[in-house]
Amino acid sequence: MTTSQSNLSEFSAAAATEDSADINQLRKPLKVDLSAVYDFLGSRTSQSWVDAAIADLPTIIQDHANCEKKAAGTAMNLMFRYEFSYDLQRKLAQLIREEMLHYEQVLGIMHERGQAWQYLSAGRYAKGMLKHKRTYEPAAMIDVLIIGAFIEARSCERFAALAAVIDDERLARYYRYLLKSESRHFEDYLALAQSLSEENIDERVAFFKTVEADLISSPDNELRFHSGTPA
Repeated sequence: MTTSQSNLSEFSAAAATEDSADINQLRKPLKVDLSAVYDFLGSRTSQSWVDAAIADLPTIIQDHANCEKKAAGTAMNLMFRYEFSYDLQRKLAQLIREEMLHYEQVLGIMHERGQAWQYLSAGRYAKGMLKHKRTYEPAAMIDVLIIGAFIEARSCERFAALAAVIDDERLARYYRYLLKSESRHFEDYLALAQSLSEENIDERVAFFKTVEADLISSPDNELRFHSGTPA
């Protein structure tokens, strides 16, 4: 068997065991060590945000769906803008497939709960980080990937925070299920960012760590999956 045939066989085998869009068919969630996620982030979610989220789960669930869709869309845009890197293209393709699967799963949860789709304006979180993105390449691309790393890490941290207190065991189980994939996404984004930079990205990561922590810790008038402390 040639190398290309072997890779195709591995891909086919992986596709055959792909998680179902039906959350009833999902594997039992595994216990995941989130210490790397907590170390990467500059702050932890406040109890007041958790309380507000539990009190308005429909908003959190729909905004989660929006986040999965936006993550897939961002990765797709990056694929078209930066076609020069095989590693980047391959990883982005994997992320798009996974994010869209999660989007479909959350849509299924909304349908199961009888939750109609409502208009939700975008929160300040992503915009608050993107306004610091540099405007020249490859620095702009590197910043987008670093921002993506923080978005993924924060998502993971909030899934864990919600899963620990939600009375709905079915939803809590789904959030625990997501931890495995989400806990490694931030590292994928960082690795891609570093691969595109001739210089160490640690200083830039530290800058966005401060920006992200401020957005999460400061008062926020809107409740969203990545919103700050409820004002």
